[in-house]
Amino acid sequence: MANEIAIPLLPCRSIDEMADFYTMLGFRRVYYQVRPNPYVLLKREDLQLGFFGMPEAFKPEDSYGTCVIVVPDTGELFEAFAAGMRAAHGKLLVSGIPRMTRPRRRKNDDNHSGFAVIDPGGNWIRFMAARPLPEKEEATSRLTTSLNRAVVMGDSNGNHERAAEILDGALERDKDTAPAAELLEALVYRAELAVRAKDHAAAGHALARARTLTLTEAEREQLAQPLAAIDDLEAVLDL
Repeated sequence: MANEIAIPLLPCRSIDEMADFYTMLGFRRVYYQVRPNPYVLLKREDLQLGFFGMPEAFKPEDSYGTCVIVVPDTGELFEAFAAGMRAAHGKLLVSGIPRMTRPRRRKNDDNHSGFAVIDPGGNWIRFMAARPLPEKEEATSRLTTSLNRAVVMGDSNGNHERAAEILDGALERDKDTAPAAELLEALVYRAELAVRAKDHAAAGHALARARTLTLTEAEREQLAQPLAAIDDLEAVLDL
């Protein structure tokens, strides 16, 4: 068979809260019911997500709800979602619930780019690119290897504390030897992890280090996403 459509059905505390959140990301409500069971169906182009209401005792932080959605371009979709967040909140939501991670190479998924939306129901909506990113020549360097491990731990497993430990060790070890481009990506991710942990001092320190790095024009073009992330994180920290 071909042309099948799968629609995830995920738990939430309030279907109205979910509808508002996903409307911000460019979805529209196509079905809504309160009785006998709360349920809302939301759609954005070919993407559909359904949510059912849970009892009041439901805690989003304890949810196991998750799904994987394969898309042609994670960068384009991320930017569309980010624009909606900035329009509604004046900044990217990068900590707490809800929040969104940035597209990054996932070594645990054959180098596919991926990012996650953690919605108000605590569901992890994992967006993965249909095609893997090309291997980088520097991908086997020590700092990049550590960064890849930290991304798996922090963005795939949701363990930002362990991810921060991995990066702290790597950044101290390679602070005088790693190329500026590698340091930038590692420091930006370290700052993001610190924001998730509400450690604004550590986040500010990492961003300040990132700002001091000297990059070529070619590197700045290549690193457009992490450089944009600096602005988003500074907005969160009011720097």
